[in-house]
Amino acid sequence: MEYVCHYESPLGRITLASDGEALIGLWFDGQKYFADSLSKDNMERDLPVFEDTKRWLDIYFRGEAPDFTPPLVMRCSPFRQSVQKIMLGIPYGQTMTYGEIAERVAGERGLKKMSAQAVGGAVGHNSISIIIPCHRVVGSGGSLTGYAGGIDKKAELLKLEGADMGNFYMPKKGTAL
Repeated sequence: MEYVCHYESPLGRITLASDGEALIGLWFDGQKYFADSLSKDNMERDLPVFEDTKRWLDIYFRGEAPDFTPPLVMRCSPFRQSVQKIMLGIPYGQTMTYGEIAERVAGERGLKKMSAQAVGGAVGHNSISIIIPCHRVVGSGGSLTGYAGGIDKKAELLKLEGADMGNFYMPKKGTAL
C-alpha cells in the first residue's frame, strides 16, 4: 500500500507519497510527470514520514536550509539513482549544470563521456522534487531550462535559496518550457 498527503506551499499545493516508512514522491500538483511513480492503489493518511517532510518543507520555505533529510526511497533505475544522489549533494543556494552531472556520472561509471541529455531526462523524472533538488540543475549557459514543476517555480526556489539570479536567464522557446 502507498499513502499520500498534501502540503500547501507558497508556490502551490504539493502532494507527498510514501510506502509507509519513507518518502517516495513529492510533486507540485499538476506538474509534468505528476505522481508517475505512484500506484493507483493509495490512500490518504498521516504518517511520521509525512510529518518529518512537512517540517522539512516548513523550514525550507522560510528560506532556511534544513539540517536533516526525511527517509527517502528512489524508485527508479540505477542510472537515475546515480543522478539523484549527485543532485542531493548540490549545496543549498548553489547550482550545477547538466554537463557537470554528466561528467560525474561518466567518471563514476568509468566512461569517457555521458550525454547531458540523458542526465536531463533523469533530472526531469525526479519523483522527489525540492528535497532532491532538481531545481538546482541549470543549462551550461545559465538557462533555467527543464523543470517539471515549471520554470517559474524553479526560479522562485532558487531565489528563495539566495542563488545569484544574475547568472541565469529564462529561455524564450524550446521543449524545456
